[in-house]
Amino acid sequence: MNERTLLVTGATGVLGREVLRRAHGTGLAVRALTRRTTPPDVPGASGTEWHTGDLLADVGLDAALIGVDTVIHCASDPRRPKDDLPAFRHLLDAARRAGVGHLVNISIVGVDKVPLTYYRVKLEVERLLAASDLGWSNLRATQFPALLDGMLSSLARLPVLPMPADTPCQPVHPAEVADRLVTLALGRPVGHAPEIGGPEIRPATDLAADWLRATHPGRRRVLPVHLPGRVGAALRQGHLTTPAHADGTATWADYLATRTS
Repeated sequence: MNERTLLVTGATGVLGREVLRRAHGTGLAVRALTRRTTPPDVPGASGTEWHTGDLLADVGLDAALIGVDTVIHCASDPRRPKDDLPAFRHLLDAARRAGVGHLVNISIVGVDKVPLTYYRVKLEVERLLAASDLGWSNLRATQFPALLDGMLSSLARLPVLPMPADTPCQPVHPAEVADRLVTLALGRPVGHAPEIGGPEIRPATDLAADWLRATHPGRRRVLPVHLPGRVGAALRQGHLTTPAHADGTATWADYLATRTS
């Protein structure tokens, strides 16, 4: 039997690196797409075949996809979310030309309910994927701990730590999401897969208080803030969480222990 080949986009990101690590040892030949001209060192992912390319510029995709059976698409840029749409269209076109049989996409829980620009773009990516003639699987995950950590770090210079009031959160470790993505890649296309979330659903203010105790003991306090408008309402209604799919095992406390160790 010929070895199947997997290409990972966004391979140098938080999730992409975890996907590379978990894809090795599965029997897949693993490739990675990066904008870098020098392949990065990803511990646990030696043997990865690196290809230089740019989804937005539509450069290097055809070469990277030669002989590829499955793609796991992790590339995204929350800072310039509208760039994700043309980048994804370029990937779809190149995958179609290459005869890719299965495209696995990572999305976010609540993209159809939270009216943020980035979420709307992710939802449109899902729609483009579903309307394509490729075999596809789509996985929605809750937020990664590093996202909340980064947000809290940026606010830490303030005398108090403002956080959305009455907003449930459900952080999930990217390694557990990567496991699910690789499992999907090894199987047949399923369309929309069951969502994945972390093991705990807790108020954002509680997570922030834990973060302060771990990183700034004895300093500052959390200030609950009521977020107005449709976004605030969506967050308070729990649309960032997936209670029926609390499948992760790593908790926020586990993340903080690793961060501060």
